[in-house]
Parts: sequence; C-alpha cells; structure tokens
Amino acid sequence: MTQTSENVTWLTQEAYNKLRAELEYLTGPARAEISAKIAAAREEGDLRENGGYHAAKEEQGKQELRVRQLTQLLENAKVGEAPAADGAVAPGMVVTIAFDGDEDDTLTFLLASREYASSDIETYSPQSPLGTGVIGHKVGEDAEYELPNGKKALVKILKAEPYEG
Repeated sequence: MTQTSENVTWLTQEAYNKLRAELEYLTGPARAEISAKIAAAREEGDLRENGGYHAAKEEQGKQELRVRQLTQLLENAKVGEAPAADGAVAPGMVVTIAFDGDEDDTLTFLLASREYASSDIETYSPQSPLGTGVIGHKVGEDAEYELPNGKKALVKILKAEPYEG
C-alpha cells in the first residue's frame, strides 16, 4: 500500500486499479479534451495575449506531469496484502504515538506515501523523519527521530494497525 524503499511502492489491488484507471483517463479522453481546448484557443488569434491558450497549455503541462508520476509509480508497484497486524510499525499502518511518553499528547497518522493521503487521517511518508524513526518499532516501545532543527524527539508507540481505508 505504500512506499517501502526508494523504488518499490506496495499497493493494494484496489489502489492499483484506481491509479491505473486515472492513468488511462489522463492518457485518453483527458488528452483529447486538452488538445481540443488548445486548438480552439489557438484559432482565436494572437497567442501572446491569448489567456485561454496559455491556461490550456498550463493545464496540459500539469496533466502530463501527473501522467509521468502515475506511470513511474505503477511501473514500480507491487500489488500485495496489507501489513500484518503484529504490532510492529510498517508502511500501510495507522500508528498512534505519544510525544515524550505523554499519553495526553498523541498523534494518529497513516504511514504511507502521499498517493494515499486522505482528509480522514493525517499521512506521513515512510521516508519522513518521523516515518523512519518509528518503522520497525513495536507497540509499547519508544522511538526517536530527528526534528528539522537537528534535535531528537522521543515518541512512544501506542498503536499500530493495518489501514482499512
């Protein structure tokens, strides 16, 4: 379901199918739509002062960037099962931590690549400082990670469960 190394992205079958469908749409109907917008704007005349043309070209650039991102992601994807519910923190899990062991100061987040970010739960990348600090630790253990200012922060793993989203 998430990135576990620089080159491999673990996906559920459902996530893979969703991303594959988005790529097919962007490389098919969406490309045709943006090409038609560009052609229509080009027919309006002077391209230097043609806001519609420039907006359509910018939209095309963003769309092609997304196509490249999806293509790379899917080329490096491995379809598999969610991580085991063995209490060890791994990508694809919802993790609850307590800062400095204070169980009143907690954070619950999904440890996953940004592709799976959702408005329902905060998402941290496995490559983030917090992500690398907690991976492999079990419920009840303390973990340490480096803050942007170079100082170390201590957290306690309270829960680690496979993401069901």
